[in-house]
Amino acid sequence: MDAQSQWTGLDAGRLERITDHIERNYIGPAKIAGCQVAVARHGHIAYLKSFGMMDIERNKPTRDDTIYRIYSMTKPITSVALMTLYEQGYFQLNDPVSRYVPSWKNHRVWVSGEGADMITEAPGRPITFRDVLSHMAGLTYGGGLPGVGVQHPIDNIYRTLRIRSSGTTDTMMEFMDKLAQVPLRYQPGQAWMYSLATDVCGALVEIISGKPLAQYLQDVIFGPLGMVDTAFYVAADKQDRFAANYERGPDKKLKLLDDPATSSFIKEPAFKSGGGGLTGTTADYMRFCEMLRRGGELDGHRILGPRTLEIMHMNHLPGGKDLTQVAIGGFSETANEGVGFGLGFASTMDQVATGGLGTGDYYWGGAASTIFWVDPKEDLTMVFMTQLMPSGTFNFRGQLKSLVYSAIID
Repeated sequence: MDAQSQWTGLDAGRLERITDHIERNYIGPAKIAGCQVAVARHGHIAYLKSFGMMDIERNKPTRDDTIYRIYSMTKPITSVALMTLYEQGYFQLNDPVSRYVPSWKNHRVWVSGEGADMITEAPGRPITFRDVLSHMAGLTYGGGLPGVGVQHPIDNIYRTLRIRSSGTTDTMMEFMDKLAQVPLRYQPGQAWMYSLATDVCGALVEIISGKPLAQYLQDVIFGPLGMVDTAFYVAADKQDRFAANYERGPDKKLKLLDDPATSSFIKEPAFKSGGGGLTGTTADYMRFCEMLRRGGELDGHRILGPRTLEIMHMNHLPGGKDLTQVAIGGFSETANEGVGFGLGFASTMDQVATGGLGTGDYYWGGAASTIFWVDPKEDLTMVFMTQLMPSGTFNFRGQLKSLVYSAIID
């Protein structure tokens, strides 16, 4: 056994199958431009490699410090930020959000119909902090998700009010007040639907703390953890490290979707999206994951207490169900079988049902096919970065889990 295997309990030769898999199935046939894979166990890096190109048009190879759009991998960071305020006594999980946003006392729930004929009813109970942390508030994405076909009647209201529309200059409270005018898709706590709920969490961080969201994240998470390249936009002196974003065209060839030189991510946005606005590097996100693995602390900086983190990756779905039983809508960043959802993270409850290795891990992904997971039982963290939309194009999570877990030998 080599020294690395002794430190990590991961067979280096078996881990090297990741290299062959990525090159043979994705880089060689140009299914993705490039990517990075990082795997660590017991706090030691076991595998770290960069592949292919970060920018095909400019012939730029992937750098170790390439900056990616992490989209919905922003959500766990925002959720952790909100829970730091929970730890300071600002709210309990079952408290109504309307404690801080009075307009949220006015919510109605959609029953049937649309437009002038829409029928609504009063909510059975107020929307709570738990609801927005776990996507069970009754909010939606307003029809703005990839692969969403038939629009729901309330999606038109999201569009009419221009909620989170491109270029919005709404303040956080204006955003929240607009959401109060949209009927909820279902009674709070009764179902799960991927939604703007984590943008709500970001707004609540700002409203409760009195600091702009970006500043709070910098002070409480990025600064202490040394996440030096994670931000809501890519600064001018870092733009040469910013990857291009691609989509798969109808001909199955890569098509440039967002040029790093003209991307909206090179300018500071007026509205900071706690649900999907961050950019960052593999190294930065690994530091976030290592903090999670270590129970909320890294290099002497404690972000959360271990008990708080533990309740975040428990399953909060009603009756201990999995997502197949409570999820509405056709899109999220996870498969549903055997998967629960906590406060900002999905979690594997049943590896037999999921058909994949690892139980008790918690994770999420982003729209450009980025993924991560943290496994407390195996003491393992993993980050995968690429830029291919939409995220469901290939099953990177399932494939990498097979490759990583089959390399565990202790």
